[in-house]
Amino acid sequence: MNIVSKTLESSNNSLEQHWMPFTANRDFKASPRLVTRSEGMYMWNQNGEKLIDGSSGLFNVAAGHGRAEIAEAVYAQMLHNDYSSSFSIGHPTSYALAAKLANILPEPFNHVFFTNSGSESIDTALKMAMAYHRARGEGQRIRFVSRERAYHGVNIGGTSLSGMVKNRETFAGVMPNVVVMRHTWNPDELFVRGQPANGAELAEDLQRMCDTYGATTIAACFVEPVAGSTGVLVPPKGYLERLREICDQYGILLVFDEVITGFGRLGAPFAADAFGVIPDIITMAKALTNGAIPMGAVGVRDEIYETITNAAPENAVEFFHGYTYSAHPAACAAGLATLQIYEDEGLFEKAAETSGYFLDRVFGLKEIGVVRDIRGYGMLAAIEVQAQDGKPGARGSELQKKLFWNGCHVKFTGDSAIVAPPLVATRDHVDEIIDCLAKTLKEV
Repeated sequence: MNIVSKTLESSNNSLEQHWMPFTANRDFKASPRLVTRSEGMYMWNQNGEKLIDGSSGLFNVAAGHGRAEIAEAVYAQMLHNDYSSSFSIGHPTSYALAAKLANILPEPFNHVFFTNSGSESIDTALKMAMAYHRARGEGQRIRFVSRERAYHGVNIGGTSLSGMVKNRETFAGVMPNVVVMRHTWNPDELFVRGQPANGAELAEDLQRMCDTYGATTIAACFVEPVAGSTGVLVPPKGYLERLREICDQYGILLVFDEVITGFGRLGAPFAADAFGVIPDIITMAKALTNGAIPMGAVGVRDEIYETITNAAPENAVEFFHGYTYSAHPAACAAGLATLQIYEDEGLFEKAAETSGYFLDRVFGLKEIGVVRDIRGYGMLAAIEVQAQDGKPGARGSELQKKLFWNGCHVKFTGDSAIVAPPLVATRDHVDEIIDCLAKTLKEV
């Protein structure tokens, strides 16, 4: 019996040992939903039933499941050099990936720091902001600005920036000096496709923070260009541009959390490109390796890298930060293979081409009675349903389970289904996802 067969046999016999993340463990283990195989646009459950993947795993499998090119690159790298530290020594694959990644980042982003997840990327960006201001002689900039309904991962820094109450209410030991702006969703402006026309004035919340706390105390403003995990809140027209203006005026760093929006999800390499607003720091993960190997990254403007490194004495460590598995050789090989697939298959361009049809089909669900709102941009959309009996999230949880058994995987956050098909999806795949969603929405 091979290791896969043994693993499957063990999973079928006992699920208790695995404390699952972001899961109602008791409920799940009473009626488990297991994926035993995946390929292309599809996954198979423990009963051998086929499901179409409507959320690209967790928004990370942009090129579809089971890409042999990535597996072969990782296998070859593991046989050649399975691990070497990135602390004061290096390996060629990390430099190759950094160069390829810098090539698709907007100018002037020519420096990349590797992490192992989006959460680690956020904490790294927080430290970079602190180090940058200290190197400039402005160590008093200790305050960070985030937003209501923000999701910036689950490490202590990201939890501190979080604007989603369930992600932080249990964890009292968060960072001090974090203040939050209002979110941009307007309950009077529903079923808006693309960027809402109204709401740019909400960016003035950052100006209010400057007026209230002193602009010279603020290190950075963290935003998801499209707030993804909370239910796809697309920025109003002019909103990101105004944040950029305020940051420039007061010397505040603007950080775009592009863990979800990066790598073609919005029909452009990054949301910075899609919206024409260039931040100072971009955090990445998820689709960087097509979900095959855990990896994250932080891209910075040249000035940030140069300011931090040039401030240190000669031959001294400039940035006291990193992880044992930063730039792991296998992850770098997966990243190189993934970026090559995006380039060879023109997946960013394909996403832009498919987006119109995708959004047409998603917004076609608005007449189903249970649907409260629909929002979307590029190949990313949310279908928000009416809360059930005054219990937020209950209907969303029920729908996610029903969808699984109806043959479709879509990630729910609370009562919002977040639809984000792999960028390889055809119109037929989009139809299959939306038809399953329509059927299931009508059942509750």
